[in-house]
Amino acid sequence: MSETFAAPGPVAEYPTIAARTRAPRLGVTVVSALVDAIVRGDLAPGSSLPPEAVLCEQFGVSRTVIRESAKRLEEKGLVTVAQGRGTLVLPPASWNMVDATVLAALVANDATLGVLDELSAVRAALEAVIARDAAARRTPAELERLREALELMRATVDDEPRFSQADVEFHQRVGEITSNRLADSIVRTLFAEARESARFHLHSQLDVTLREHERVFAAIEARDPDEAEAAMRAHILDAWERRRPPSPKR
Repeated sequence: MSETFAAPGPVAEYPTIAARTRAPRLGVTVVSALVDAIVRGDLAPGSSLPPEAVLCEQFGVSRTVIRESAKRLEEKGLVTVAQGRGTLVLPPASWNMVDATVLAALVANDATLGVLDELSAVRAALEAVIARDAAARRTPAELERLREALELMRATVDDEPRFSQADVEFHQRVGEITSNRLADSIVRTLFAEARESARFHLHSQLDVTLREHERVFAAIEARDPDEAEAAMRAHILDAWERRRPPSPKR
């Protein structure tokens, strides 16, 4: 597959890709570093990945690892093989932004908070659908499990780390009720990556957050799909507005 890469040139002609701490699976390290470089713009759309020999030297890995890493990038929509031109970086419109590695890089390099804004909007829309479905189909046993998560939130409202974990548990239990497995899976990915961002964890008003969850629970308990949808959408959007730091000055 070496013909898929541009002909080797002096190392100085290519950007140095900062390798992360070596992982047990070398390909994971290489893919993560290359994804970061593409998302940051170090490797611009239309440019070629550095040749195999250059990447092997930069990462200290074999050609096999580099070739497999290039395949993973192609699967994520970040690059494409162009005959005679090497492996070309694709524009953001082609990226699989729900891919965990790509999404993590987008959040980590989100200087303007635009990605987190979009993530919250998408999450609000999907979780609203999930809550609506949960209200329509929940069983008594499922409602009790949801009640347990809400009670844990009430019991830990003065302990932010434990409250945060109870908050996650509440949303997971709502997701367990829905029949929309796709929406639940996407939400879990979005929420997991958002929580990895320090900017997502700024202190918010826990008592207000608790009341918002109580409204969602009450709607699901009452089997009121319209109210459950509205309550969950409002909670996700309002919670992000409370914790969102001011946009950086440009």
